[in-house]
Amino acid sequence: MSKSSNQLVIPQARAAMDQFKFEAAKEVGVNLKDGYNGDLTTRQAGSIGGQMVKKMVYDYQQRQVGGNAQGLNMTQDLNVIQQQNQNSQS
Repeated sequence: MSKSSNQLVIPQARAAMDQFKFEAAKEVGVNLKDGYNGDLTTRQAGSIGGQMVKKMVYDYQQRQVGGNAQGLNMTQDLNVIQQQNQNSQS
């Protein structure tokens, strides 16, 4: 078995990133388990990664405008933003 090349910039953040991954998986409805998850489809794995990126971008944008992303309902906020974007494109 090959060693993963996925290395963290800050290795001490491993536990937090694992928790983040499990939260993202739950939000997109993927049943992620501890250890090996090779039975996931590419779509499921991609949806977890996509949700993580979405949350990281959201957090970054909140910090740029001086907002506090903690305590906000990111999923609800993103749904409102998507709705507004769809309405403006119509």
